[in-house]
Amino acid sequence: MNATTPDSAAPGITVDGTGLLCVTLLLRLRKEIDGAAPGTVVHVVATDPAAPLDLPAWCHMTGHHYLGPVPDAAGRPVYALRLAADAHRTRPDAPWHRSTP
Repeated sequence: MNATTPDSAAPGITVDGTGLLCVTLLLRLRKEIDGAAPGTVVHVVATDPAAPLDLPAWCHMTGHHYLGPVPDAAGRPVYALRLAADAHRTRPDAPWHRSTP
């Protein structure tokens, strides 16, 4: 576990997935983090009820670190993750599948 807790992890990137289903959210997330530095904290605003299950599963598949839900001043559902240096890349058209080399 990282020394930084989700509460104190300031985001380097915020992805607003308000109103998106997780499939579309993951497409946006993949695009937004492409080229971001390892260690970057990403906050994902996700209103899809499946997000609390899908985001940790996606992080597990890719190797990024799921940090969990974080408080939001506006009361939106926000989840944090930290980008890993050795993460597996995913397909641009299907971010729930790993890219083949």
